[in-house]
Amino acid sequence: MGKIILFEDRNFQGRSIECSSDQLDLQSQLSRCNSVRVESGYFMLYEYPNFQGQQFFLKQGDYPDMKSEGFSTSIKSYPMIPPLSSILSQEDHRGNMVELTEDSPQVMDQLRSPEMLSSSVLDGHGILYEMPNYRGRQYLLRPGQYRRFSEWGAMSGRVGSLRRATDLY
Repeated sequence: MGKIILFEDRNFQGRSIECSSDQLDLQSQLSRCNSVRVESGYFMLYEYPNFQGQQFFLKQGDYPDMKSEGFSTSIKSYPMIPPLSSILSQEDHRGNMVELTEDSPQVMDQLRSPEMLSSSVLDGHGILYEMPNYRGRQYLLRPGQYRRFSEWGAMSGRVGSLRRATDLY
């Protein structure tokens, strides 16, 4: 799902730890964190154990000098942000169904139906767009069950595209 490497020194030097799951308390593993490499996934880094204190969102990439990028060098915990996993279907979760875990500029092509009337968001957050290619009215989908389109705030079940909301964190 995701992989992150935290280094004590700048430019990926010094002692390091490599993880692919949530970490509640890094105090005994690293004294400081001056550089980070996110090999895959999305992570929210926290200044204190148990996901407390100032937060720093990181996506895939290299962060050779945390301090110069405005991040704290005191990173003590982090959760991995789960990817979007959503099941779209006809009203009340019946009829044609499609599971989406990636951005989809043409939802109706995948669903093979003129309308999407219900949704189950298993993990992550998504933004539904009224028209294809991420245009028109937008609706935020949080984890949960939506038995009818009105539950996510829409006036109809017409949905054209879906995008993961990874930068909301």
